[in-house]
Amino acid sequence: MAAASVEPDLPLVRRLEAVGFRAWPAASVVYDGSWQVRLTGGHPSKRVNCVVPLDPSDHRDLDLRLTKAAKRFADYGRTLVLRETPLAPPVMLEHLARSGWEVFETADVMTVDLSRLELPDTLDYLPSHDIGRFADACLSVAGDDPALKPALAEILSAIKPTSGFFMKQDPGNGAVATVLCVQDNDLAGILSLAVAPSHRRERLGTDMLSSALRWARISGARTAWLQVESTNEAAIALYQRFGFTKAYSYRYWRKS
Repeated sequence: MAAASVEPDLPLVRRLEAVGFRAWPAASVVYDGSWQVRLTGGHPSKRVNCVVPLDPSDHRDLDLRLTKAAKRFADYGRTLVLRETPLAPPVMLEHLARSGWEVFETADVMTVDLSRLELPDTLDYLPSHDIGRFADACLSVAGDDPALKPALAEILSAIKPTSGFFMKQDPGNGAVATVLCVQDNDLAGILSLAVAPSHRRERLGTDMLSSALRWARISGARTAWLQVESTNEAAIALYQRFGFTKAYSYRYWRKS
């Protein structure tokens, strides 16, 4: 018999969604009822270009509101994407499935109690506050278009909570690993953890994550959270070794 699924803790979901919005802010945020409409013209990240329903009971006038959102996305040259969390109305999801929408990506939100982690007393890497340098490092490590730097720097500059930008530089190859830690009161978000393909299997991911979590704990955070694609088995295995467990999942939808 299959194990029964555990219902998500909705107050926790609401809190993690709120800190997630602050940790990776969109350039434009408007509300249609409880739906948050997030758009960022210069950067393609789905987290800053999606509609996020935030109330399970808010499912009135679905066709009209989806059409309105699609028009707003088209004005930005984007296709409408909807992000489904446990706060999304079930009636809305049934409507999307009947109307030809499809799920195209699933991600997990994971958390860990920082007080229980065995972390070194010293930091292997110290955080930087140089946004331009960190943006360059992120784009280089991910192999992304350097032309995205202004848009990425704009997102990083808009983060209001205390942030630490961690980078590992190789003298001959430039940046080889990055991680961003955003501390929002007692919660610390881990974002942009990446290691260059040429430097994988060198424990850089472990070292960078360890430094970011240690810095967060020293700074007063009690819980760390992160988001990871559900198919990224290597990353999930790394996070599980640190004690991260899944709090809930979310899915992206688009019309086929």
